[in-house]
Amino acid sequence: MNRPIHIVQLYPKDMNIYGDYGNVLTLVRRLGWHGYSPIVTEYNVGDTLPDDIDIVVGGGGQDSGQDTIHSDLIAIGPKLKALAENGTPMLMVCGLYQLFGHFFETSAKKRITGIGIFDCETFATPERLIGNIVTTSSEFDEIIGYENHSGQTFLGKSAVPFATVIKGAGNNSRDAHEGVRYNNAIGTYLHGSLLPKNPRIADFLIEQAVTRRYGSFSPVDIDDRFAELAREVARTRPR
Repeated sequence: MNRPIHIVQLYPKDMNIYGDYGNVLTLVRRLGWHGYSPIVTEYNVGDTLPDDIDIVVGGGGQDSGQDTIHSDLIAIGPKLKALAENGTPMLMVCGLYQLFGHFFETSAKKRITGIGIFDCETFATPERLIGNIVTTSSEFDEIIGYENHSGQTFLGKSAVPFATVIKGAGNNSRDAHEGVRYNNAIGTYLHGSLLPKNPRIADFLIEQAVTRRYGSFSPVDIDDRFAELAREVARTRPR
């Protein structure tokens, strides 16, 4: 096992308040099971973004965290946008999902500009969308997570939703969309962490990364019985 896959976790010091590091841990473990050597780089404000990137992961944070990282994110935005255009797999949750869009407007009507990878806009509201959520997509079937956000995100005309809500709120309280998808980049409000309960999404990110680097991907058969048990429990919990 000496085939490295490079994972970059964006701003773990400021954007990791809902356990989103579990997504990185899941990718690391499953990459190892599939026969690859994961290398994780934590990128924080002021660091140098690596040149060699296979997967990018980012999590959620408070408004203050978004303010802290904003200038740095704008500076590295063109490189991240180029990676997304070229099909690099990405998973952005909550706060970084918002800042990968056009802007996040705070309750004080201050607009924090995003880097525009996703065609979406987010507005702070007094309503908090919180609880277990079940969604579905044609590619990943049932997707289970936990949402906790007062920002409501609205997709633009060119945006493709990540999933459709079965139980819960999703992007906002007006439509049934959850998250957004652009090439191999995913934006979502699903915490939980997302990937431990949704191994198909983890393996999708891994497959895209491995195929881009090595030309093909031959997965091993992983026993996901505990993920299935977690999904069963989460599915039946009330909001």
